Amino acid sequence: MSSLSSKILVINTGSSSLKFQLIEMYEERSIIRGTCERIGEEMGHIEYNKKGRIWNIDVPMADHRAAFAIIKKMLIEGETRGVKSLDEIAGIGHRAVQGGEKYVEATLVTQDVKDAITEMIPIAPIHNRATLSGFEAAEEAFGDLIPQVAVFDNAFHNTMKPEAYIYALPYEFYTDYKIRKYGYHGASHRYVTERLRELYPAYRRVISCHLGNGASLCAVLDGKCVDTTMGLTPLGGIMMGTRCGNIDPAIIPYLQNTTGMTADEIDYIMNNKSGLLGLSGVSSDLRDVEAAAAEGNYRAQIALDLFVYTAATYIAAVTVSLGGLDAIIFTAGIGENDPGMRKMICDRLKHFGVEIDDKINNEVRRRECSIASLDSKVGIFVIPTNEELVVARDTYKLIRSMKGDDLDD
Repeated sequence: MSSLSSKILVINTGSSSLKFQLIEMYEERSIIRGTCERIGEEMGHIEYNKKGRIWNIDVPMADHRAAFAIIKKMLIEGETRGVKSLDEIAGIGHRAVQGGEKYVEATLVTQDVKDAITEMIPIAPIHNRATLSGFEAAEEAFGDLIPQVAVFDNAFHNTMKPEAYIYALPYEFYTDYKIRKYGYHGASHRYVTERLRELYPAYRRVISCHLGNGASLCAVLDGKCVDTTMGLTPLGGIMMGTRCGNIDPAIIPYLQNTTGMTADEIDYIMNNKSGLLGLSGVSSDLRDVEAAAAEGNYRAQIALDLFVYTAATYIAAVTVSLGGLDAIIFTAGIGENDPGMRKMICDRLKHFGVEIDDKINNEVRRRECSIASLDSKVGIFVIPTNEELVVARDTYKLIRSMKGDDLDD
């Protein structure tokens, strides 16, 4: 057995939040998990879960450094302790959203990595700034004691061919300004499609549907991404909780000319005030929109119908890149927990031979299960995502290779 510690601390840094999980890699078992929220506000909140025992703590966290300092203390002291010493943590794995074309696999955090993420800030401003804050906070809390690894969310999509990622703009926009489809939710799409390959290796042509407040589809052929719906930024693709998804690009200059709004103002609306929220006027949460629609709210019904329509339409569209369809996976908050939404999407695809089993579907929430009827020509699955485990696996693999460990022991 390897002498290297098998514990990996996974970090997912948001603009005002920080999710963390300590995973024991031999059994791929979560020891500690939690979330720091409202970082930078007058009073923050930490939820800390140690093997099912939960602490809820209100504490000021001025920035991510302060949040990391608290997490570090909780990891090694008192009832919340997850390790006897920091030496037990082999590495820190960061979910990094956007690294451009340069990084296609897990990478040790260096100044070059930070520079590349900084360079891509205009494309993913909120996510990349948060990632950099996570690096800096972890460095301050743990110093050089524990190696840090960046696992890039867009890396899974780097197997797309130019026909799938190039936009029909002057080619210089790609070479000079890096304008192309990058795709997001890569760790999620990768986890669920790899899991399906473990369960059913015969399914070669698969569409993963990551449906949550942010939503994207990914077409995967023999384990490799061949197309995805999000584009240069996470704004592209299907309709989402607050994002509009793909629209006629001429809408932007039209609004500028007719309303006087700036490009930044329109960008904010498209990202934060559109989608389910903008159409329904009720909420960005699909559950609230469904409830309002059931009570006869016309706008909520339009929003619900459009969410179903765009999801089904894009499933049909990306099937072209696969040359057929063997299976559909539903994952993330909506995909794992909303039987009604799964059914409505599948019902729109009956002409592809997609037939859902209503009884099984209605009983499935947040667990692995086939929900296809016996007559379905396409497999239909619910597979809960585990992005943190993907980050942990890649981090552990890289650190073991750096240490010269035998990965097969």
